[in-house]
Amino acid sequence: MASELVVHHGGCHCKKVRWRVEAPASVVAWDCNCSNCFMRANTHFIVPLERFKLLGDSSNFVSTYTFGSHTAKHTFCKNCGITSFYHPRSNPDGVAITFKCVDPGTLTHIEVRQFDGSNWEASCDQTGIASLSKLNIS
Repeated sequence: MASELVVHHGGCHCKKVRWRVEAPASVVAWDCNCSNCFMRANTHFIVPLERFKLLGDSSNFVSTYTFGSHTAKHTFCKNCGITSFYHPRSNPDGVAITFKCVDPGTLTHIEVRQFDGSNWEASCDQTGIASLSKLNIS
């Protein structure tokens, strides 16, 4: 999905964690059924790390949880508990943005695809999700 980048702003429920991200107005979001994403009902799109920036003193309010391989860094707000972004195992060089945490007005279309996190290796290979955090995708 090659298209023009838009600046999106977003963050957590209490607004202690705020960020900006450059991504298309139309995104592919992944509904993952791994044990963590499933319980949080987290559906997210992935961007290269270089296109994501925490704003203000947001880093003071971010906590991180890891499990299993400890590659994924599941971040959440220390105050309200919302995961507005995290660093996924599939894309440790990228950021997964919870699409429902993007401020209204800049996302025009969200295509939701399934990611079988319960069968992580096979799903990673089949979906090509790891390429989404690369700057040179076409």
